[in-house]
Amino acid sequence: MSSRHMQIGEVAARTELSLRTIRHYEETGLVIPSARSQGGFRLYTEADVARLMVIRRMKPLGFTLDEMRDLLEATDRLDTGEPPAAEEREQLLERVRAYELSAARKIEDLRVQLARAEDFAATLRTHLEQAARP
Repeated sequence: MSSRHMQIGEVAARTELSLRTIRHYEETGLVIPSARSQGGFRLYTEADVARLMVIRRMKPLGFTLDEMRDLLEATDRLDTGEPPAAEEREQLLERVRAYELSAARKIEDLRVQLARAEDFAATLRTHLEQAARP
């Protein structure tokens, strides 16, 4: 990974998140800019962008900020250069597994909602087609 730093505007463009949203995630401690420029501008790295992408993917599934923080803490700990002890590692993996299962359930719920929405749109199309006939 490159240690190149990006300003918040580039990060916003890459993550498709607004500046306001990125600042909110900073205020809540979900992502902390890796550095500041001499002028005080936030500077982000690829790791920060990857972290924001995890958050962006969790949000539409309805995960709370606390859940996002918990998952990121677990994955941060698993990804550190110094591996955790076996017992802690298993606990961390169990936390990540629980989020994976939760995400899978939420995705299935969304599939059901999407199927219902498609059925509804098809019903409306049929109604419009029938009403358009003389």
